[in-house]
Amino acid sequence: MLSAMKLHNYFRSSASFRVRIALELKDLRYEYIPVHIARGDHKKEAYAALSADTLVPLLEVDGEKLSQSMAIIEYLDEKHPTPALLPADALGRARVRALAQSIACEIHPINNLRVLKYLVRELKVDEEAKNAWYRHWCREGLEAFERQLAQLPPSTYCYGETPTLADCCLVPQIFNAKRFNVNLEGLGRTMAAFDACMALPAFQKAQPSACPDNEP
Repeated sequence: MLSAMKLHNYFRSSASFRVRIALELKDLRYEYIPVHIARGDHKKEAYAALSADTLVPLLEVDGEKLSQSMAIIEYLDEKHPTPALLPADALGRARVRALAQSIACEIHPINNLRVLKYLVRELKVDEEAKNAWYRHWCREGLEAFERQLAQLPPSTYCYGETPTLADCCLVPQIFNAKRFNVNLEGLGRTMAAFDACMALPAFQKAQPSACPDNEP
């Protein structure tokens, strides 16, 4: 087990949620350190001194600081390979990474908090237009995700019969989609994988409502 791990994160951050899922799946203990990014705490000097990109999550482990959720999860998977979050074969790993990146690199960047704030504060977009922006790009991305799943063999989770990196990314994205009332109809494989994940204790323990800094 890694020693004295500290996870700087925000309960509603989907990137933070991904890492919490991975930690729970691997049964790794860590200190939960909240960073309230909606209030701008990530921009304050104390956190900026730790995080070069002033983003969450940030994992402190063995005297090192790791940023970016995907890099953190792959680090944890290499250090603690059981249960594996990436398949053993190269093709399987490529499939799972493609699914994960469809969310982390395509949906999330144009819908994260700082982008939505910019739309409102700098571009003077009203609340409904901002939400319409979110719903459009999220739905388009999830439709692409569903098409990818449809090309794969039937499975309980996104890829295979155990959760992978793809599921670590999918579940937080669906949580956010529900918050913004995104239309989730017709996403059969996607939502079946989500439901299978949420039946597992690891995903339940990692969800925002279970976090110590959770707010209504």
